[in-house]
Amino acid sequence: MLLAATLAACTPFRPRLPDEPGTTTDRGVVLLRVAESRIGTPYRYGGAGPDAFDCSGLVTYAHRELGLTVPRTAAEQFATATPVPRTELRPGDLVFFRLAGREVSHVGIYAGGNRFVHAPQGGGHVRMASLDDEYFRRSFVGAGRLYPAHP
Repeated sequence: MLLAATLAACTPFRPRLPDEPGTTTDRGVVLLRVAESRIGTPYRYGGAGPDAFDCSGLVTYAHRELGLTVPRTAAEQFATATPVPRTELRPGDLVFFRLAGREVSHVGIYAGGNRFVHAPQGGGHVRMASLDDEYFRRSFVGAGRLYPAHP
């Protein structure tokens, strides 16, 4: 029993896709689960997983795990995403920020409760953050979705 538990802890996360028996049909929830499974992974500029990520690389990785191809940069993801009003955010939606300059430069995956998963710069690790945090509240520019509403 102990051996089985130990081995299970070492197996890589594999998302259960919406068409598998006993799974949610909400792609956003599955997308969020993939991102949450990478919490603690180090930040690296240009990183697209599974061992290091930048913000848009985390988004690309999570979508790729669901078999979806999306643009690579935060600005391209923002330009391509179907807009979602902040009041209608659902888990798996993307939240976008302008941290410096005029272009969208940061993205995270919404988790619910005004929280999101992201890969922050500056020696950070993939982690949760809050849209209510002053830094993110000031730089928030919008939200969107890169996957079809229905499978």
